[in-house]
This record gives sequence, structure tokens and C-alpha cells, in this order.
Amino acid sequence: MSTRRQAITLYRNLLRESEKLPSYNFRMYAVRKIRDTFRANKMINDFKEIDRQVANAKQSLELIRRQVIIGHLYTAEKLVIEQKKTLRPSDD
Repeated sequence: MSTRRQAITLYRNLLRESEKLPSYNFRMYAVRKIRDTFRANKMINDFKEIDRQVANAKQSLELIRRQVIIGHLYTAEKLVIEQKKTLRPSDD
């Protein structure tokens, strides 16, 4: 697999797994961190550095997967910001 395709696949997997985090704050932090890190490393041309960053991303993916499992073991109430809005008939 090409390095570019591998990086894109890893990026998508990281975002998918981070969306599974039950805690809103952890979920938003993970998504923001993933995007910022990939943007910052977009212009790297050294293959050794790319391999190092890919290995680091794979470790982060495994960490997120473990956190998802742990987070689902100890669930808490959703925050107000996470509640889906429902349309109520007006009381006119």
C-alpha cells in the first residue's frame, strides 16, 4: 500500500474510532487533535519521519480503541449539548 493511501486510511480510521468515544469532551478533543496533527504533518517529505508518524498514529488508534471500550463500561448521562433537539408543538 502506498504511503499516501496508508496515511489517508489511518486518518479515516482515527476519526471513525474517535467518534465512538462516549464522552463529548474526549470525542471533540480527539477529533481536533487528529485533524491538527495531520495538517501539521502534511508537508513532511522524509520517509523515516513519515514512518515514525504513521507508527505514532497507529499507537494512537489502539489507544482510542481501548478508551472506547473503557468508556462504554462506565457510561454517564449525556451533556446538554449532546441532547438531540425535538420539535414540540407550540402552546399557542
